[in-house]
Amino acid sequence: MNPGKVYLVGAGPGDPKLITVYGLECIQKSDVIAYDRLVNPKLLNYAKADAELVYCGKLPGKHHLIQEEIHALLVEKALQGKTVTRLKGGDPCVFGRGGEEAEVLAENGIEYEMVPGVTAGIAAPAYAGIPVTHRDHASSFAIVTGHGRDQKGQDNLNWEALAQGIDTIAFYMGIGNMPFICGKLIEHGRDGETPVAVIEWGTTENQRTITGNLKTIPVLADQAEIRNPAIFLVGKVVQLREKIQWFEKVIESESVSEGKESKCLSFKN
Repeated sequence: MNPGKVYLVGAGPGDPKLITVYGLECIQKSDVIAYDRLVNPKLLNYAKADAELVYCGKLPGKHHLIQEEIHALLVEKALQGKTVTRLKGGDPCVFGRGGEEAEVLAENGIEYEMVPGVTAGIAAPAYAGIPVTHRDHASSFAIVTGHGRDQKGQDNLNWEALAQGIDTIAFYMGIGNMPFICGKLIEHGRDGETPVAVIEWGTTENQRTITGNLKTIPVLADQAEIRNPAIFLVGKVVQLREKIQWFEKVIESESVSEGKESKCLSFKN
């Protein structure tokens, strides 16, 4: 039996309409779909009726074990001659461990493709009315992991470079570590008044956005009870939200329309 093929697909940041055309085609033709916790479940409706759906969500503290199991699953199903889609939130190569999974597939002689997706660090700010670059405010942009801490021996970031050399910084997985991150940026030269936005459940109907600055945002986020999945964005571009935010207006308009429709239906009945 000839081995099958694996597609490492980015599902996008939350809104199911933001998946790429090719990503959707991979879902539609696959025999097996191994999907992550943050993948919008509506995308699974496009799978074949007989497709095997395998949930690969990760619990805190068990990432390594589950990742090894995912590697084994991809190899096993491909060696059975099946077409497999590994469906990941955002982009598979932006903190999605897509590179690690590709290495395992390559080592086992299994054909694969990487299918890029829209990453949350760009999409969530856009839905919040914040462009990550802007001619007047930002010519550089960085995506950074936010869960490293000194006391755990995991802080390998070049804080001086981030604080002084990057205009806009998107921190992933950093909500619980926000006081540490903000403190480090200020310590290494970033102005404490630098605008910051925190975006929870970006690009979905549950999206919430709060803004502040490096000094105030940890307290504001705590008061608002912001929880993951969320990113926070540091940079002058955040101030543009006041002028060009749009997604909230769309949601509000849709809610009003649905309300009017419900009243009409009630009247007809």
